[in-house]
Amino acid sequence: MRITGYRTLTTAQDWGRPVGDANGVFADGLIRVPIVLVHTDVGITGVGIGSHVEVEAVFAAIEGEDPRAVTALYDRMLRRTFKAGHAGAVFGTIGALDTALWDIKAQAVGEPLWRLLGGRDRRVPAYASGLDIELGDDELVAVYETYARHGLRAAKIKGGLDVERDRDRLILVRDVLTAAGRGARPGLMLDVNESLSRKQAVRHVGELERTLDLIWVEEPVRRWDAEGHAAVGRGVRASVASGENLTGLEQYRPLVAAGAVDVVQAAAGWGVTHFLRVSALAHAHDLPVSPIGTTPVGLLHAATAVPNHLVSELQDLQPPAGLTLDLHVEDGAFVLGDAPGLGIRVDEEAIAASGPLLPPAPPDGPHVRPERAGQRLLAVVHTPATAPDPRQPPAAVTAEPPATR
Repeated sequence: MRITGYRTLTTAQDWGRPVGDANGVFADGLIRVPIVLVHTDVGITGVGIGSHVEVEAVFAAIEGEDPRAVTALYDRMLRRTFKAGHAGAVFGTIGALDTALWDIKAQAVGEPLWRLLGGRDRRVPAYASGLDIELGDDELVAVYETYARHGLRAAKIKGGLDVERDRDRLILVRDVLTAAGRGARPGLMLDVNESLSRKQAVRHVGELERTLDLIWVEEPVRRWDAEGHAAVGRGVRASVASGENLTGLEQYRPLVAAGAVDVVQAAAGWGVTHFLRVSALAHAHDLPVSPIGTTPVGLLHAATAVPNHLVSELQDLQPPAGLTLDLHVEDGAFVLGDAPGLGIRVDEEAIAASGPLLPPAPPDGPHVRPERAGQRLLAVVHTPATAPDPRQPPAAVTAEPPATR
């Protein structure tokens, strides 16, 4: 079997509501989803969801090769990008191609990927993650009631801009999940997406912990700040989760060595092989691992085969336009099917029809860091209804501590 070519597609994820985080929001709820199809000479096509950036150059490392040599080909792709570096979107391209190769390998033997990788249980525990920072109270409650109907009893909200608002929103979500679980204690997490400084993060989470119990705070400071993550971990009761934006084991080593992360995360866009290697590194340090992503199909399969999987992120309950997934959600878990490979079916006609949905690449949004992010001094930011964009810091700050509740 040989790799003969590739094609790229782009579809859309339509949330039907605003989605975003402390760094910005997609007001129309439309997100571009790139797809890579890898073809072979035996008619098997693998699907990878991820970046197209420099795909022609990266694909040259695997063209003509046997796709079943997945991990060796992964390293060939890394070596191909050695001089320029493989971080960011290029690492996403490597991940998309890598995921497509795992899909081919499992299809070739007629097995779902989770079974090929050695998984025993097709159920992957999940938590709800609504990318919900822009939602009003009623809409927030409605979104998490939908998650709760699928059995989810843990949730992560987006925050980091206003500690009082974060507290109110966490309480709303807690009450929804408590009612759905008939009084059982739900799990709550807060994701601030690198929007705080070390001291801000400790004060912000510490203020929340006066009345709430958080499982983890996610990316409290910049992704590479090992000392900062460790300082936050020492200053709060919650665990510190991070890693979704780290590209390569070399970026994890400083955080693990510093004892700076309690929950090791890996993004679906970086591929299956990356996740397996990150999981092994975390396991060697007795740390749990948690996959992150909008459509994390490849990592869900891989999660069944690692001993330290904790829980996987469940964002949208519907797949991107034109994709059908052989999985469903019930009783708080992804349930993987028996279709060979990843179980992704691509309807190119439906993707073509979704073309009018595709938004242009926006100049701002969650992927653009605000100019003064992490430079506010106060944990509590009170924003009047008529004030400018709350993502900007106040014009003046004082050194007064937040009020005791």
